[in-house]
Formats: sequence, C-alpha cells, structure tokens
Amino acid sequence: MAEYLLGIALILQGLQMPTPVIPTVAGLAVLLNAASVRGPLGAFRVVDRAGHAAADVVLMVALLAVAVQPFVAMDLIGRAMLAMVAVVLAVIWFHTDFGERVRGPRATGEERARSAGRLAGLMAKRLRSRSEP
Repeated sequence: MAEYLLGIALILQGLQMPTPVIPTVAGLAVLLNAASVRGPLGAFRVVDRAGHAAADVVLMVALLAVAVQPFVAMDLIGRAMLAMVAVVLAVIWFHTDFGERVRGPRATGEERARSAGRLAGLMAKRLRSRSEP
C-alpha cells in the first residue's frame, strides 16, 4: 500500500512541475512495481516476492541516479522528491519480509461444521446464563 501511495504522490507532484516528465514516469514505475507483485494488493500478480525485492532495489537505485544526474534539466524540488521517495522505499524495503507466505491446510466442510456447532452452542449457553436470575 505504501508503494502505491508513493507512486501516486510522485505522479501528482510531477504534474505540478514545469518539467513533469521525469517525476511522472518515475511515479508510474513505482506504481507498476507495486501492482506487479504476487501479494494481497497486487493487481497483476506477475512477480513473486523475491523478484519484487530485487525490483525494489533496482527502482531505488534508478530513482537516486535520476535525482543526482546532471544531464537532464530538472528543478530542485523534483530531484528532492525523487531522492526522498527512494529513501522511503529503502526504509520500507529494509523492514519488509519478502518470504513467501505459507498457508496452512484448508479446513474441510466437516471441520467447519463442527466449529460452527461449537460456536452456536457457546452462544446459546451465554444467552441462557444471562436470562437466568
């Protein structure tokens, strides 16, 4: 979710600049990277989590390289915004577990029925104990 917000922020900030191309393209790259991971918020689910971790590093290096390069004219706010997004992505990347999630075995219909019966019995017992004087 944080990568989506950073990408949107870069795009919106880029559209307000005199030269909007670089921050807007960078924001689109961040959004595309966030949308391509196989995760709960992934839109396309093309890249696994380990691939996403590597893509994050490439994206952070690219953002920093574009922020400090002297060849393409860009205003100072645009450069600072790219550098800040790269730093925030680095902090998020450092604190993220990119391991694949292991799901336990799915419950069978009989197990679900048993737990629903237990829950109904527990609720009935609580309702009876409240109504008794």
